[in-house]
Amino acid sequence: MAATGAATVLLAPFGSTGINLAAITAAITANPDAHPDPARRYLAGVSYGVWYILLAVLGASLVGVFAALPPAFIATVAGLALIAPLTGALAGALQEEQDRLAAVVTFATTASGVAVLGMGAPFWGLLAGLVVFALERLRVRFATKRPHG
Repeated sequence: MAATGAATVLLAPFGSTGINLAAITAAITANPDAHPDPARRYLAGVSYGVWYILLAVLGASLVGVFAALPPAFIATVAGLALIAPLTGALAGALQEEQDRLAAVVTFATTASGVAVLGMGAPFWGLLAGLVVFALERLRVRFATKRPHG
């Protein structure tokens, strides 16, 4: 695991995705969603192993199938797959009332696709969110220090 972790770190700057599937699988199968009984969660790991072997054997054929599909279909399937993680992330980001505006500004700016000075939307989204976050904190700080008359 250490070798594949090190390889992932070294290859990440060149666009490589994570090499160590064991860590991802372990995290997924440790969850109660894998099985309510912790003693039976190993079955999820076994099923993942079977799927990994099938994907390894059929990988080239699957790439050919997906390459033949229309790009709009692939984008739709990818979008549908991201709905649950997106709703979870938004629920977490919007949970704290005092941070909601900063979270929404970050999300909206990032989703806008704006690019200025060669910097993409993720940079500007993060910057805009941090500015709003800081301004909100200053507003709260000054509102609590100001005497009410």
